[in-house]
Amino acid sequence: MTITEAHTRRTTAAYDYADLPALMGRMTGDEKHGPAATSTLDVLWVLYDRVLRVSPERMDDLDRDRFLLSKGHGPMAYYAVLAAKGFLPVEWLTGFGSYDSPLGHHPDRTLVPGVEIGSGSLGHGLPIAVGTALGLRAQGLDGPAVWALIGDAELDEGSNHEAIAFAGPAGLARLHTVVVDNSSASHARPGGIAARFEAAGWSALTVDGRDHEALHTAFTAPHPGRPHVVVARVEPKYA
Repeated sequence: MTITEAHTRRTTAAYDYADLPALMGRMTGDEKHGPAATSTLDVLWVLYDRVLRVSPERMDDLDRDRFLLSKGHGPMAYYAVLAAKGFLPVEWLTGFGSYDSPLGHHPDRTLVPGVEIGSGSLGHGLPIAVGTALGLRAQGLDGPAVWALIGDAELDEGSNHEAIAFAGPAGLARLHTVVVDNSSASHARPGGIAARFEAAGWSALTVDGRDHEALHTAFTAPHPGRPHVVVARVEPKYA
């Protein structure tokens, strides 16, 4: 099935947060990266359910918000949320990772409706988000917000620190980052994530990554003239 056909044959059934475990359960096989996926589930749901200005009907709208999954090596939760929100057919989930499935172990923007970037290699999403925010500003498009979801282990990559250091002084106020912190970084200290962003001129908040109201409040907090980061702390990956 092509992406165009998927747009017209997309399921019309309504799904809610409670349905996500069952949707994720449709995806089986090797290389699921379960902990990487489940750590992002609540963040993804709150963003797509209550924050992002994007829908299956406006995937090509220049004024849409852009969401970039940098943590692309664990896309199961992402696919489940996209299916729940009608971006792709639920039936696709059962073929996850198979030879002829568009749902690969890393998301592919040319195959999966609603996906903005191909991702998986650590450290790429935030630099791309910075470039996207710059490009939108250069075009005079002040409405779209750019969101990047990264994992705490990605902060071991120097490319992210270059992006952080640039975005603050550049005043990229439409740039937002969510760091899902499951204590998997090799080089970390308590409170260090938010402090690193704040030192570069970002607005920063740290919240419980499973608390939907806390996430929503943090995601929608004002941050005039500055990029914004939300550190979403969840249970340790290897607990």
